[in-house]
Amino acid sequence: MSAPIGVFDSGVGGLSVLREIRRLMPRENLLYVADSGYVPYGEKPPEMIRERSLRIAEFLIEQGARALVLACNTATAAAVNELRSTFDMPIIGMEPAVKPAAAATRNGKVGVLATTGTLQSAKFAALLDRFARDVKVFTQPCPGLVECVEQGDLQGAQVRALLQRYVEPLMQAGCDTLILGCTHYPFLKPVLRDMLPPDVQLIDTGEAVARQLQARLGENGRLAAAGTGDVRFWSSGDPQLMAGVLPVLWGRPGAVAKLPV
Repeated sequence: MSAPIGVFDSGVGGLSVLREIRRLMPRENLLYVADSGYVPYGEKPPEMIRERSLRIAEFLIEQGARALVLACNTATAAAVNELRSTFDMPIIGMEPAVKPAAAATRNGKVGVLATTGTLQSAKFAALLDRFARDVKVFTQPCPGLVECVEQGDLQGAQVRALLQRYVEPLMQAGCDTLILGCTHYPFLKPVLRDMLPPDVQLIDTGEAVARQLQARLGENGRLAAAGTGDVRFWSSGDPQLMAGVLPVLWGRPGAVAKLPV
């Protein structure tokens, strides 16, 4: 049996990335930690996010993880460099899809829906400087959306009202491409499709992260060769709450253990 891949996020949003990893690499054993006791990371200080990321990484490595995926834009911005300097293994982070969005826009106007922490990070500023010099980028922090997804509210009145408020200024600015800059937001695509003009493109990075992980593991022949992978879940919040939303977000039920760190 091959050693597992560890994946973590501030909450259940990273399940959008886990889905892509599972689709691309069905033979891999996967470990998923939702740090829901501390969600949302986007409103927390970077020092706290680094501390949580280190402790969760240590926990996943204790469970046998041979690679780590930070399925969280905010955690990547705050902690990926420190994790890479601490642990000798493939560590894949995430960042808002500025480069593909800049390539996809037809009118040169790109909107970014993300957490406050991601938008204020030096990593995001560097992304804009590197890939968005020829386009106009409009950013929109989205407090409250992560909490809706954590509760499994993907279609209700509250989430629709929040999305309407956050999308409206981007539409008024003329954006034809929107970056979903938080792993929780892909779960809201059906509602966004309802409220946006059909020619507005939605771009996220879950599939690209899965492909990068596959490439890194394939470089040194460390991809699982046979079988169907197992998936195990932990939450630092209420395991029953996460178990309740797994059928909605993961597509099937699963047992969730209490994260001991």
